[in-house]
Amino acid sequence: MLSERIQIIRSEFDSDISKVSDLKDLENVRIKYLSRNGEISTLFEDLKTATKEEKPLVGKSLNELRNYATTQFNLLKENLETASSSTDEKIDITLPGITKILGSKHLLTQTLDEIKSIFKGLGFSILEGPELESDYNNFEALNFPSDHPARDMQDTFFINKEFLLRTHTSPVQIRVMSSHKPPVRAIMPGRVYRNEAVSSRSYCMFHQVEGLYVDSGVTFAELKGTLVSFAQQFYGEGLNYRFRPSFFPFTEPSAEMDITCYLCHGKGCKVCKQTGWLEILGCGMVDPNVFGFVDYDSEKYTGYAFGMGIERTAMLKYGISDIRVFFENDIRFLKQF
Repeated sequence: MLSERIQIIRSEFDSDISKVSDLKDLENVRIKYLSRNGEISTLFEDLKTATKEEKPLVGKSLNELRNYATTQFNLLKENLETASSSTDEKIDITLPGITKILGSKHLLTQTLDEIKSIFKGLGFSILEGPELESDYNNFEALNFPSDHPARDMQDTFFINKEFLLRTHTSPVQIRVMSSHKPPVRAIMPGRVYRNEAVSSRSYCMFHQVEGLYVDSGVTFAELKGTLVSFAQQFYGEGLNYRFRPSFFPFTEPSAEMDITCYLCHGKGCKVCKQTGWLEILGCGMVDPNVFGFVDYDSEKYTGYAFGMGIERTAMLKYGISDIRVFFENDIRFLKQF
C-alpha cells in the first residue's frame, strides 16, 4: 500500500538525517530523498496508480512528508553552515590595515608640471624639440659664431661635426620661429646635456625650461612683469626680487633674476654666499641678429626670452643642497615628495 510506503520512507529519512555530521552527508540525504529522482519524488509518481478514493488522503500524506523533509533538511543545513563558519579564521578589525604603496611623480616632474601650469595661465603654449640637435640650431643661429668665445661657456657632447646633444633648450626657439610666424608665445621644456664634472652643484644631464614671446611692440617691461608674476606664484607672494645686467649671445640687453634667499630671508648664509640673494633664471630681449636667422623683420618685431633650470628651481624651493639626489632614485628621498 502507498500509505505504508510513505511511513517507511519517513522513518528511513529520520534515521538517515540523524546520522548526518557534515554538509557532505547532508547533501547525500538530499539526493536520496528530495532530488528529482529521490524517494519522495518516486512516491508522487506512484500516486497515479492509487484509486480515486485513495488519492485525496494519500496526496495529503505525501505533501506533508515532502514539507517535513524539506524543513528538516533546511534547519540542519543552516546549523551545519553556522558551525562551519564559526571555525573559520577570525578577522581582528582593530588591527591596522595593510597599506598599499602607490607610485608618485618624481619631484622634478612635479616641479615642471607646476611651472607649466603657471605659464599656461599666462597665455604660453608648451612646445618641445629634439635632444639630438644640429650645431646650427644650438649655436650658430643663436648668435654663437664658430669662433665666438661664448662657446667656451658650455662644454658640449659632440656626436660629430654637425650634431651634438643640445646644451640648452634655446635651439627650440630657432625651430619654433623657423616654422611659425609672429606672434609666438611658448615655453619649451626638456633635457639638456653638458660635459661637466659631477658635483653637488652640477650634473652632466639636467632639465631646462625656455620661454619665448615675439610680437610687435614687446618690451622689457613685459618680460619683467611676466617673470615677477611667475616667481610670486611659484615661490610665494612675499619674496623680494631684482634684475641684474648679464650677458647671453642671443639676447640684448640680458639680465639675471634673483629672489630673496629662502633660508636666511635676505640676511646672508652659506647657500646664498652671504649675499641674501639667489639667482633663479636668465632672460633678455631677443637679439636682432637671431631674428635674421629665422627671417623675422627685426624692425617690425621684438621679443623676449628666458630660461631656467628645473633642478635648480626645485633645489631653491624645497631646500635641497645636492643636485645628485634627483638621479640616485633613493626611495628615502623620493618619498618625501
